[in-house]
Order: sequence, then structure tokens, then C-alpha cells
Amino acid sequence: MLTIVMDDRLLSPCQVCATCCLADSDGQPRWRADKLDCGRAIAPQSAEQPQQFECVMGFRVAHIR
Repeated sequence: MLTIVMDDRLLSPCQVCATCCLADSDGQPRWRADKLDCGRAIAPQSAEQPQQFECVMGFRVAHIR
């Protein structure tokens, strides 16, 4: 499951990505083969953290399994 991480809350990608010109036709992030195509990977701060990316709009996207 992908989620948008803000300082004090978590958002669903449909709340953010629906207005992004890089989103897919369903308004979702372009997620393929465990990689965010519309962002870059961020190194985790600890082994317990989920895989994270920064999208081109500046939002942090976490892949929670």
C-alpha cells in the first residue's frame, strides 16, 4: 500500500496524486516493480522504516507492506 507521509499525518495518494500531471489515468502514483516512476528513492533512516520515495511534487511516499 502506498501512502503520502506529511509531518503530522498520513494521506491517501488519491488525495494528492489525482491533481498531478504525472499520475496515471486513475489519478494514482506511477508504481511499477516496487519503484515509484514519478519520484526518487530515499535512503531509509533505519531498517524498520518502510521503503520511501520523494515524488517530483516534493511529497514523501512510503510503501507499507
